[in-house]
Amino acid sequence: MEMTTLFIAIASMGGLGLLFSAGLSVAEKKLHVEEDHRIAKIIEELPGANCGGCSYPGCAKFAEVVVAGEAEINGCPVSDDEARKAIGEILGVDVESGEKQIARLMCQGGNFETAKKAHYAGIKSCLGASVFGGGEKMCEYACLGFGECVEACTFDAMYMNDNGLPVIIEDKCTGCRKCAEVCPQNIIEMHPESHKLFVFCKNLDGAKTARKVCLKACLACGICVRNVEEGQMEMKDNLAQVNYNGFGKEAKLPTDKCPTDCLAVVGKPVIDEPAEKVEA
Repeated sequence: MEMTTLFIAIASMGGLGLLFSAGLSVAEKKLHVEEDHRIAKIIEELPGANCGGCSYPGCAKFAEVVVAGEAEINGCPVSDDEARKAIGEILGVDVESGEKQIARLMCQGGNFETAKKAHYAGIKSCLGASVFGGGEKMCEYACLGFGECVEACTFDAMYMNDNGLPVIIEDKCTGCRKCAEVCPQNIIEMHPESHKLFVFCKNLDGAKTARKVCLKACLACGICVRNVEEGQMEMKDNLAQVNYNGFGKEAKLPTDKCPTDCLAVVGKPVIDEPAEKVEA
């Protein structure tokens, strides 16, 4: 009796197994979705950095949404024009060359240039310092100097210098935006390579306060604005700003009379150690 029961149990389990297998086989055939062969080809043309600069979790996902028509071919900031052209050929479309984007640090307030309000002994991170007391610099708009942007860069395109400021290596910068995304001060901006003239300051304080907290702060004096054509630059919230639609591609200064040298052209030194350190 016991053997009969055992055989019945084995036969039942085997039958159920065959039934489930058959069901899964049918379901697989019915529900199978053929992957578009173009996705694999596009993945081969992408850099494989999986940096997220395209706003998607990785190169494979970006390839999927490009094929689906949900993202632009130029959406990968790390790809070069040759790769974009190859992707366009895979999809059968023409692709315009995109100008390279480069990260720019809009601050020259390093350890030498900025006055200190106190010794900071909190969490050694930019985000931590921004939340708990704002770090040790008196300028609330300044770089906090803990290098989270450098850590976020997966292309070794940044390093911290001896003055406590991140330095961007233009030739290595891919424009992935990771450094800008992690900066709690919002002082790292992405700019086309053709932009040459910058106001390297984000301080919105009046001249008296700005001069007190940083040797490199914009003093809202307006000298630069008065030395360019109307509409090329403007003063807004105590800060000189460049209008890149009408200016900013000139590789020369409109004036050399900026009292703090916060107006500068890339390619020339913009962080010079002053003769003496600012004291609180």
